[in-house]
Amino acid sequence: MKKILIVDDEPGIRKLVKATLKSEDYQILQAESGQMAVDIAREKNPDLIFMDIMMPGGIDGFEATRILKNDPKTSGSTIIILSAKAQEEDLVKSLQVGADEYFTKPFSPHEYFTKPFSPLALARKVEEVLG
Repeated sequence: MKKILIVDDEPGIRKLVKATLKSEDYQILQAESGQMAVDIAREKNPDLIFMDIMMPGGIDGFEATRILKNDPKTSGSTIIILSAKAQEEDLVKSLQVGADEYFTKPFSPHEYFTKPFSPLALARKVEEVLG
């Protein structure tokens, strides 16, 4: 079974992303901080990680992504940044630290865009990445 790690300090966002996925098709893991994401990813080796940027603690989403992409054990995980930060420099920095994709919040269930994010776009991206 494919594993997806949802990383966000907001429980409501984690719940929404989880609800958007066909969770019976995937093992859903959750983390509320960058450090927790690194720890879980190293232990469970998820196939896909949805990573928020702004999180409390010493490791934000940029740093967690950099750590995971530079770790041979987790470098194969696809990391999709899912953030309210919509500035071009955030996208550029995300790609520089190793993110594979970037979606912006807030979510809109009525619109489909490649970016910004919608639940339909997320479901399609998951299918694309995990097959």
